[in-house]
Amino acid sequence: MSTITYRSAGVDYDPLDAFKRYCQKSAGTTVGNLARLGFGEPAGIRGETAYLLETDDAYLAHVEEGLGTKVLVADAMYRLTGQSFYRNIAIDNIATIANDLCACGALPVSMAMFAAVGDTAYLADARRSEDLAAGFAEGCEACGAVWGGGETQVLKGIVSPETMVLGGSAFGQIRPKHLRITGDVRDGDAIVCLASSGVQTNGLTLCRAVAERLPEGYLTKLSDGRTYGEALLDASIIYVRFVAECQSRNIPLHYAVHVTGHGWRKFMRLEAPFVYRISRIRPPQPVFDCIAKAAGLDHREAYGTFNMGVGFAVYVAPEHAEAAVACAGECGYEAWLAGRVCREGDRKAVIIEPLGLEFGAETLAIR
Repeated sequence: MSTITYRSAGVDYDPLDAFKRYCQKSAGTTVGNLARLGFGEPAGIRGETAYLLETDDAYLAHVEEGLGTKVLVADAMYRLTGQSFYRNIAIDNIATIANDLCACGALPVSMAMFAAVGDTAYLADARRSEDLAAGFAEGCEACGAVWGGGETQVLKGIVSPETMVLGGSAFGQIRPKHLRITGDVRDGDAIVCLASSGVQTNGLTLCRAVAERLPEGYLTKLSDGRTYGEALLDASIIYVRFVAECQSRNIPLHYAVHVTGHGWRKFMRLEAPFVYRISRIRPPQPVFDCIAKAAGLDHREAYGTFNMGVGFAVYVAPEHAEAAVACAGECGYEAWLAGRVCREGDRKAVIIEPLGLEFGAETLAIR
């Protein structure tokens, strides 16, 4: 049986990342408009998880995100079992936005939902609509933001009538300004990882292709007794509370990574040349083993695509590592000291030592 990769399943990062770089270049030509409005743009912000505007006493942050094809898994499980997972995917939608905000030190203030359907009949299902609304509100509560509004569209001929496109945007702030997570990474910094709930919001196109190979599709049982579809639809973890508590406890975060697209390659998102040596990994959730076996993925492909059990990571001074881990635990997160940051000349790489894996700088081109 042939291997299914993210690329062969239909998602090729090369043109996506190239388009992002084109957009960053063109977007940079508009910066001059900020001065007349009394704002500034921090250096190096293009290509980070959130866009920041600088004011005299704060940074204002903005993020826009889309959930992707995870909605299709919820649709399939609804048809197969009658069980609604729409609350979970609405929380996922908030998580993709809020986690990008807090990765730069911003705490969410206001969230907006974007929803597009191909046919109004999709939203005529009261249970589905109520669960989506309840989940979005629950996600806002979890990250401490208000749900301010949004946009709902009918895009007949663009969106399939059997599903929807779900996304959103958010406004956040960093006040006082010294709480911004700037990328002040240093040789010897500790890497602290926070566990994910599973797949979360990345790689679902590949996950859906895997379902077609499984003996009972989404209803195939995993080693923990749950179905494949249930495991895929576990709500994503929102890491805002951890970042906010680190700020409250004066634990300086030199950098933070929301581990989504590009898998563990995201550990080297920062432009500066560092080697990120991961010396301690934990067994990922059973759903990842199922995906890897059914798709024929080796460790390199799996860790270069999925979060593999790590949803968020921060880099801190060694003397603050234990405090960061303890802070996460007290906030209800599972966290551990996973490795260290090293300066090795101009080299840039992620090295997962227990697996003998190395991702070089050429494998991540998002700027």
